Amino acid sequence: MSTGKNTAYNVGYRVFSVLLPLVTAPFLSRTVGTAGVGLYSYAWNISYFACLAAMLGLENYGTRAIASVREDPDSLNRTFSAIWRMQQAVALAVLALWVGYLLLIADEEKPIAVPLTLMSVSCLFNLDWALMGLDKFRPIALRNTAVKLVAAACVFVFIRGPEDLWIYGFAWATATCVGNLLSALSLRGKVKLVRVSRAEAFRHLGPCSLLFVSVLATSVYRVMDKVMVGAIAGMDENGLYENAEKIVYCLSGFISAVGTVMLPKISALQKKGETARIRRHLDATMQGIMLMTGSMAFGLAAVADRFCVLFYGEKFAGSAPLMVPLGFSLMFIGFANVIRTQWILPQERDRIVVRSVCAGAVVNVIANALLIPSMKAMGAVVGTLLAEFTVPLVQFLHLRRELPYRELLFHALTASAAGAVMCTLVWLAGLILPATWPGLAVQVIIGLAAEGGLCLLLLRITNSPLLRLVRRRLH
Repeated sequence: MSTGKNTAYNVGYRVFSVLLPLVTAPFLSRTVGTAGVGLYSYAWNISYFACLAAMLGLENYGTRAIASVREDPDSLNRTFSAIWRMQQAVALAVLALWVGYLLLIADEEKPIAVPLTLMSVSCLFNLDWALMGLDKFRPIALRNTAVKLVAAACVFVFIRGPEDLWIYGFAWATATCVGNLLSALSLRGKVKLVRVSRAEAFRHLGPCSLLFVSVLATSVYRVMDKVMVGAIAGMDENGLYENAEKIVYCLSGFISAVGTVMLPKISALQKKGETARIRRHLDATMQGIMLMTGSMAFGLAAVADRFCVLFYGEKFAGSAPLMVPLGFSLMFIGFANVIRTQWILPQERDRIVVRSVCAGAVVNVIANALLIPSMKAMGAVVGTLLAEFTVPLVQFLHLRRELPYRELLFHALTASAAGAVMCTLVWLAGLILPATWPGLAVQVIIGLAAEGGLCLLLLRITNSPLLRLVRRRLH
């Protein structure tokens, strides 16, 4: 499947992921309140850490390993079989630890955490890494879409109060299990299980664990901040932070969609030694990502105040001041993602990834510990911004002599200028438009029209590599 089709499937799924919370979150927020949202977030994120441990760094390592050997059937089958055997052993060990947590540690979140056990079970047969390495993004997108639809339906059918949140967790975990099984079936005929020794399987554990360190560190400032807000500032503050971060996290899915598609493509090019093509792709992708994230960040800043009240209700008006600065973390995330997926990982320089995200995690934990007690949820926002800025900064310190950072940063600067103009126009429109859904819709339309025009103008003025790449594709 072509890069364009893969990106379309992945981005299409991400668009769906962004739109779905616009349907479920207002109902859930009004039904269970800030404490209910915070409690579910607390239980879910602990379960998420367990799933991260079970999968190690397979989304990156497994994808890269499969992409590198996919043209050699024998090597492909052996690599797949060895990695999956290693995955099953690790997932079983994590499942045992999860059961221990439920029996010995879980407290008020236990009724929600018990059904989430199925999330850890699903890690035994989560083979997304193999599908991505083979450029098979369609089954992943369709599976994830179906899972989210089932979970969303359960919100409206079963949730009547905070005591029903366990049903939501059970529905989500069950749908994930079924979805992973169905998605794995799409590998039939593409790979074969062959007998591999334990030593051959666990040969992948070391390099995979190295990337897991980076995944875990990233999750410290993507997930642990909510755990820390809940534990230090209370579930009400965590509910406000959860709903502010939820929108930003959904938007970051667009960045992940592009990076996920480009990693196997660039890994294959790296195997062939086509460095010039890789550099062209990196430059074009960076400009596209910066324009996209700049639009998101400045767009959120323009409408966050009325959006949070209309979307979540008056009780969540406090999410707006958190959402505005959080939105600008998208530009840091996007910049780091392009460098990571199109330069560092394809070259198997995993230690740079580990150092950058570990540095971000350390900054985040220190900032959270210092700021959350006094600033509450806003302290976690500051910690997140500092962490997300640290990651591309450390990458720069390692790669400043290899990559044209002046040109890459110019893309970020011009995207910010376009976003600032759009933000100003949308904000001025908000001064005369009513704080209603129709008024917000008009603001969004103005923002899309202004940003689209500014981006096209910018691409033409700069003779953009992105524009040239699109023209080559069209012709």
